[in-house]
Amino acid sequence: MALPAFARGGDGYVDIFLRVTPNASRDAIEGVEVRDDGQARLRLRVTAQPEKGKANKAVIGLLAKALRRPKFAFGVVSGGTARDKTLRIEAENLEDALSELGKAV
Repeated sequence: MALPAFARGGDGYVDIFLRVTPNASRDAIEGVEVRDDGQARLRLRVTAQPEKGKANKAVIGLLAKALRRPKFAFGVVSGGTARDKTLRIEAENLEDALSELGKAV
């Protein structure tokens, strides 16, 4: 199964590249954004404020619900205080995670 452009697979995990807008009017997965340099990112909006990790927790909660994965399977790899983030999803069955990721977008 091919990975979406905003994802990179590893041994037992998937890294996804995000562009997050905190303090939005609603929580939503908006789709894929391709930048001028060709890099693709999944765009998300969360209502949480960008303070003390609240927005990161909201992002993890939104993706956990959309992908039907437990919150503990997600972790911020980079961009903890930035809008551009990389999240790692730990998955025993990688194909299930990828199929759910495709459905969420």
